[in-house]
Amino acid sequence: MATERNTDIEIHLLMEAIYLKYSYDFRDYCGSSIKRRVLYALHQLQCNTVSALQERVLHDPTTLRQLLQYLTIPVSEMFRDPMHFLAIRREVVPLLKTYPSIKVWIAGCSTGEEVYSMAILLREEGLLDRTIIYATDINPSSLEKAKQGIYSMHSVRAYTGNYQKAGGRCSFADYYTAAYGNAIFDSRLRENVTFADHSLATDSVFSETQLISCRNVLIYFNKKLQDRAFGLFHESLCHRGFLMLGSKETLDFSAYADQFEALARKERIFRKS
Repeated sequence: MATERNTDIEIHLLMEAIYLKYSYDFRDYCGSSIKRRVLYALHQLQCNTVSALQERVLHDPTTLRQLLQYLTIPVSEMFRDPMHFLAIRREVVPLLKTYPSIKVWIAGCSTGEEVYSMAILLREEGLLDRTIIYATDINPSSLEKAKQGIYSMHSVRAYTGNYQKAGGRCSFADYYTAAYGNAIFDSRLRENVTFADHSLATDSVFSETQLISCRNVLIYFNKKLQDRAFGLFHESLCHRGFLMLGSKETLDFSAYADQFEALARKERIFRKS
């Protein structure tokens, strides 16, 4: 019991050290999730204790970049939860078409799968040319992979089924070129995409948007940080703008529950009220 208590204290100090030295703020992430990821990282980075890991992080920025890979969980897939994207086509796109120009913010974009999914959908609906997409994340390595738009063919085969279920109107293979076991996605999909470092824990709003997608990110935040993120989204969204959440995320019980209405509750699509 004492050892576990010591570990909890060490993790708390590690999060404080990362914030003070590098301004990455994980202090209000879900405690059990952070603990699980840190303990896994210990073995991967060959540290015997969290304190030893903290010493390396403080004195070696390379260690921090390695640790970020475990703290941010850069795992995603294209057209994840296909019914969500089908609902966007049916419920949101007709309303987006009334705007002369569109700004979309994909918060916590990870390695870019959500970005390319949204770009493909908007392209098929005739909206991509008048859309600017802001794709943000706190992990530089994930952002770099997102910019490259290269994914394994093994993963892309699974994405193809999602795309079809999400109402895809073309052959998914039309959007990428296969080479050496990888799929390289059409660079035109990211012509209007700006990839940028942004933290929902510490940074502020940078633009007015019509649509925000933040899926499977908030489940790793405690309530305080969730409310901060919802506040940023509310401030960023234009009047009657759209907010997309992950399948296990909700606005219910948040400080902003009465500031949004459900457009497609099952698919986690909300509209600023």
